[in-house]
Formats: sequence, structure tokens, C-alpha cells
Amino acid sequence: MAGNNGGPWGGGGDDNQGKNDGNGSNPPPRPPRRTGEGPQIPEIDELMNKGREQLRVLMGGRGGGNGTGGGGTGGGNGPALTRGTIGLGVLAAAVLWGMASIYTVKPEEQSVELLLGDYMSTNGPGLNFAPWPIVTREVLAVTSERSIDIGTSRSGLDAGLMLTGDENIVDIDFQVVWNILDPQLFLFNLADPEQTIEAVSESVMREIIAQSQLAPILNRDRGSIAERLKSEIQSTLDSYQSGVNIIRVNFDKADPPEPVIASFRKVQDAEQERDRLQNVADAYANRVEAEARGQAAQTIEQAEGYRAQTVNEASGEASRFSAVLTEYQKAPEVTRKRLYLETMEKVLGELDIILLDESQGGQGVVPYLPLNQLGGGSSRPQTQTTEGTN
Repeated sequence: MAGNNGGPWGGGGDDNQGKNDGNGSNPPPRPPRRTGEGPQIPEIDELMNKGREQLRVLMGGRGGGNGTGGGGTGGGNGPALTRGTIGLGVLAAAVLWGMASIYTVKPEEQSVELLLGDYMSTNGPGLNFAPWPIVTREVLAVTSERSIDIGTSRSGLDAGLMLTGDENIVDIDFQVVWNILDPQLFLFNLADPEQTIEAVSESVMREIIAQSQLAPILNRDRGSIAERLKSEIQSTLDSYQSGVNIIRVNFDKADPPEPVIASFRKVQDAEQERDRLQNVADAYANRVEAEARGQAAQTIEQAEGYRAQTVNEASGEASRFSAVLTEYQKAPEVTRKRLYLETMEKVLGELDIILLDESQGGQGVVPYLPLNQLGGGSSRPQTQTTEGTN
């Protein structure tokens, strides 16, 4: 039995038989090798024991290859705590703490540092230090543009259907583009920034549309509505101390609702035809009114002229009568004869008169043909013949 090294089965025994595994317990016996077999493959327990020993050495202990166990501070039950181990632990903790405390802020970002949850400072781009966990930070992209889409076609809801001042419904799609102006106010005063901006934008747009007519909204007032919308959204958010800056408002669409767009177009055509006819009627009315005013002014001027002429003639006649009266009072006979002669001159001045002297027997008259009257151009009255008497 001695020749086989005391193997229990008469075969070659293990050299480590009778030794412990470093923990004070003996491994179970292995079956003997058969004749002609090669070296036996190490057991799993041996591999685990060797791994344990190597780990113990790395952690500062000493190998425990014999039954006496490993030496060192921890004995054979675990890794030993040495100055090197403690130093490595402190160094690793310092590295981890530095990594958690040092951070970088990009050019388009700003950071807000919080001391035990309270605001401490706002930092710009660069390398910053915030001793964690006493000081924490929030890094925000402040210059990048963010957008919120509002409208039926954009959000799929009825948020774009709005009532105008003339009781029409219009479908509006618009986009609000914004960024962060003050990171401190943005973090502490708004619980849900996007939802707040969306609610404020929709409310302001409904207020503006309710004060406007449908036709200007569809045609010419989009630019002015967008400017007014941007101003009032910014004013409302500033009253909330939101720290948000409205960059622009994109007014994309303003159309009637889809189910009534055909009828709306017919109404628009009828309104345009009505406006055209109204313009034609106004032009005709203006022309006729201008002509009537001109004729009225002409008639008034003629009446004024006739009035002035009549008044002047009457004034002249009255003055002449007054002058004749004065002369008549001075010399009645002379004035009477002069009046008679002037009157007869006026009466007989337009007549052709031939005077015949009866003392001559009327034989000296030869009938004649009035050649000057054959053309019919004379407007003078016919010649009258009278016979004079002595």
C-alpha cells in the first residue's frame, strides 16, 4: 500500500490530498486514474481555490497554499485592509467625486447651480465646478430655437377652429418659435413650459380673431395679426415671469373649415359681385350728382345775374325818372314836348313811312317795288302810307 502513495484505491493519489483548500476544509477524494490514461484535468474546486488565492494576493494578503492558512491582517477569511488599499479607495472616490462635480457648458447652453435645492448662480459656457452632492446643476440650451405647432392640421385637434367677430368660423394653423431668456425663471416658475406657451398662444389668438372680421383675416391682415400675436404672447409670458423669449410667430394657414369651404367660396363670389355692382352704382350716382350740382349752380348763377340785371335796370329807370321829374318841375312845357318827341322817335323809328302832300294831287308818286324786301331777310315791319293834309 505504501508503493501507491497510500492511495485508497491502490492508484496514484493526489499530491494535495490531506491539504486543506485554504479555508480549513479538505477537498473530496478523486477517483484513481486508470492504466494508460494521461494527466487528470483539474477539478472546478481547484480552479476556484486558485482564483481565490490570486484575488487575496492582489488585495494585499498572502497566499494560503497550506493547511496553516494565509497570513496577514485578514487571515484566511478575506482580503486584508492595508494603507495601499485605503489609498486606492480614497483615490477612486476622489476621481468619482471630481467627475460628478466638474462639468462643461457648451456655447449654446447655460447652467443653473442649486445649493441644497435652492438657486445659487447661473453660469455661462466653459468648464464649471459644482461640488456634488451639496451643489447640483441644471444645464439648459438657451439659444436653440424650439417650436410649438397649434392648429387643426398640425395637432390633429380642433384647436385651430376659431370664431371671428362677424360670427364666421375660420381654421387657423400657426407656429410659435421660442427660446429660453432666463434659465432661473424658466426652471422655477413654469411646471410645464411647452404646455403653458401653447395655452397662452391659443388663448391670445382666439382673442385677436374674435375682434377681427373674416375677410381681412383671409386676405390682407395676416402680417399684422402675427405681429400682434407675438407681442401679446410675450407680454402675457412676461407677466408670469416665465423666462421665455418669443422669437417669431409663423402664420401658416387661415381658411374656412373643410366641410363648408365650397359654400364659403360661393358666398365670397357673391360678395365680390355685390361689391362690383355697388361700385358701378356709386360711380353712376357720383356722375349724376355732379351733373345735377353743376346744373343747379348754373341755374343759380343765371338767376343771380337776372336779379342783378333787373335790379340795376329798375334802379336806372328810377334814377332817370327822378332826373326827368326834376327837369319837368323846372320847365314843364319844354320837358313835355321833349318827352313826346322821344316817345314818337322810339315808336316810329322802326317803320318806313312815306308822306304824300295832297296839295299836289298825289300825282307825283310812282309805284315802286321794294327790292330790299324780296330776300325775306328784313325784319322791319311793312311800309305804311299816309296822306298828309295841310
